[in-house]
Amino acid sequence: MTSVHLILGIFSLLLGFGLLMVLSASSIASIRNGHSAFAAFESQAFFAAIGFGGFLFASRTSTRMLRSLAFPAVAISLALLAAVLVTRPINGARSWITLGPKSFGIVFQPSEVAKLALLLWMAQVLAARRYALGSLRALLFPVVPIFVLMVALIMLEPDLGTTVSLGLVFMAVLWFGGAPWWIFAGMAGLGGAAVTALALLAPYRFARVNAWLHPDTAPASDTFQVFQGWYSMGHGGIFGAGLGQSIGKWGRLPNADSDFIFAIVGEELGLVGAGMLVLLFCLLAYTGLRIARRNVDPFIKIVAASATVWLVGQAVINIGYVVGLLPVTGIPLPMISRGGTSLVITMTVFGLLANFARREPHAAAALLSDGPSRLARFLGLGRRMPKPPKVRKPRERRTPPPQQVRPQQVRSGRSLRQGVPAAGGREDQRRRGHGLPAADRDPGSGRPGGPALRSGRSAGSDPRSGRSPGR
Repeated sequence: MTSVHLILGIFSLLLGFGLLMVLSASSIASIRNGHSAFAAFESQAFFAAIGFGGFLFASRTSTRMLRSLAFPAVAISLALLAAVLVTRPINGARSWITLGPKSFGIVFQPSEVAKLALLLWMAQVLAARRYALGSLRALLFPVVPIFVLMVALIMLEPDLGTTVSLGLVFMAVLWFGGAPWWIFAGMAGLGGAAVTALALLAPYRFARVNAWLHPDTAPASDTFQVFQGWYSMGHGGIFGAGLGQSIGKWGRLPNADSDFIFAIVGEELGLVGAGMLVLLFCLLAYTGLRIARRNVDPFIKIVAASATVWLVGQAVINIGYVVGLLPVTGIPLPMISRGGTSLVITMTVFGLLANFARREPHAAAALLSDGPSRLARFLGLGRRMPKPPKVRKPRERRTPPPQQVRPQQVRSGRSLRQGVPAAGGREDQRRRGHGLPAADRDPGSGRPGGPALRSGRSAGSDPRSGRSPGR
């Protein structure tokens, strides 16, 4: 049960820590926008409640249902990605769909749903074709056309950060699905070239790359956000300025509660708090790969390993551009950054990992024998694993005991109780059917007759006493 306890512990710590940091990082911005200090936190808590429902659903769903839902999820995701292009742009991008009135409607991002749908569908396809992956057609069709279509729809929004995350999911599934190294290397090269071209063609993306490569000579407007993130983390020092004591969230650091929330973590909790958060993601990487290694189902192996790479890869990219190791891409920090759709999808992925952890052979045996722990029952994981179906052995045909035949029954050739031919009668029929020679026939009756019948004994009688077993 080690994997189950680890994934539940990581999930609980990241969820609680993320809600706490969203409350701290967004309180000042909410007040300045004319709302309550808890407005952003209440919205994040609302989506966390929805995500907890997704966690429970994913943790209890069978792998057969996951496989059956994979293709409909991809079809719905493509429809939503196409529908979002006709919505009103927000901050220069058409990435969100609003359900309900504008004042209190639910806003969600279809591209986040597309990541999970692509992960499940690709894992289902590659797991079913794991013995034919040497064929280029079986490996790339129809996986690559669907991925390219998703990328094209997302780039029309436009959203390069989500495209990078989707490409991360695609490459992880190919790698753990067993693609040959030369195909994987070719796809990685093409993907890197495409991302570089997209980053250099758009002016605002080129400004971000230039600010990353040349922070000293780039315009101040391009490096303002990055420098403010550095100043915030430097202000925190080793032990931090204290929870809620950040200066950068007072309007100095843009997107302090979403893209650059790791800078607020470093400022308020210092190097110690930021290091503990990094260790949590490292532990997530170990646990996810452990779950994938200890399962035997190829579908579970691909989904668990690829989902782990997805979540940890997003964390690496977010932390990397906050500290200046990567250009700013706008990818949120999983479970920590403010964002409703991202939080719901991430919690659902944690539910899948918890589901797969329970399906490890040793964990399943422990659940069947001892039952789940209190924490597992509280989080909805208390249902015992189903017992394997019993294999019915083929019924053995029992040979009925020999009937006790009396001499009078033999002479009549029928059984008086059951109305079936007795042993002597069957012998009589067999001899009549085979046409015995005249020497073996009874001259008095004209019927076949052997020594036993002529002497008045049945075929089953004792030859020494001349009596049947029934006497």
